[in-house]
Amino acid sequence: MKIATITLNPALDLTARLGELVAGEVNMVEQASLRAAGKGINVAMVLKDLGCDVTVTGWLGEGNQAPFVELFGRKGLTDVFVRVHGETRINVKVAELSGRVTDLNLPGLSVDEEAREALLVTLDRLCLDHDWFVLAGSLPKGIEPEFARDLIVRLKARGKQVIFDCSGAALRAGLDGAPTLVKPNREELGQWAGRPIESDADQQACATTLLARGVGQVVVSDGSRGLLWFSQEGVLRAVPPRMQVVSTVGAGDSLVAGLVYGLATGLPKEETVRLATAASALAVSQVAVGFAGREQLAPLMERVVITQLMTQGDAQ
Repeated sequence: MKIATITLNPALDLTARLGELVAGEVNMVEQASLRAAGKGINVAMVLKDLGCDVTVTGWLGEGNQAPFVELFGRKGLTDVFVRVHGETRINVKVAELSGRVTDLNLPGLSVDEEAREALLVTLDRLCLDHDWFVLAGSLPKGIEPEFARDLIVRLKARGKQVIFDCSGAALRAGLDGAPTLVKPNREELGQWAGRPIESDADQQACATTLLARGVGQVVVSDGSRGLLWFSQEGVLRAVPPRMQVVSTVGAGDSLVAGLVYGLATGLPKEETVRLATAASALAVSQVAVGFAGREQLAPLMERVVITQLMTQGDAQ
């Protein structure tokens, strides 16, 4: 079972840790790190830690690719990124002791038609021996939101399963491609709906609309409150164990990785959501993305509280 993650707009993440960010003042950083990242890359790292065979692709600037190449080699990820002229962006993340993270995301690479076609050729080749694809993250300059939809449609037409985790205009367009599963957080779902999502009923109304439009499953994450998983079979709520929050960077990506792992390996839904929620909970307790092995998740999985909110009969 091989999984491919697609990161169209990767980044070098410069993470600065400090007690509290004071706007308009000089802030002394206690700890800093620079690492190769991007939502799809983070997902790939966690999937690899879960024991999966993972391929990473997307567009990567050839001018500063060394940290990415080093990461892919060290983690054992198969690298088929399309190289483009220029440098991959740098994102600044300011992580406070409270767990709050302030993101300063720079514009990405400018992608031309040649690079676009090269990626499509790469994906067609991956379809020969990959059944699961994860499309995650933002879009670089030169790529319209509809490209996310077109990728999903292209992959599904080849019989592939597509997990989708984008935001803003890319989320709105990509949902028209009816992905296998979409994982917005509550704020991103509100962006799609055009209104604040303030209750479980609001989430369910949105999910019902998306399911009716052909989206296979909808998982809405909401930080420490956990998640709601909507499907035609009903609704599951999963609440994570209480954790000492160090950084929320990578928590959503770890959740996506757990969902993909469970779905791709055929785990029962409750075990899948338990694993995914535990992976996300572990992520907030550390700075790094990933973990030593699945056994590290076992004690957290036992503490995840799962509730079946609706049966199939109730949903009809």
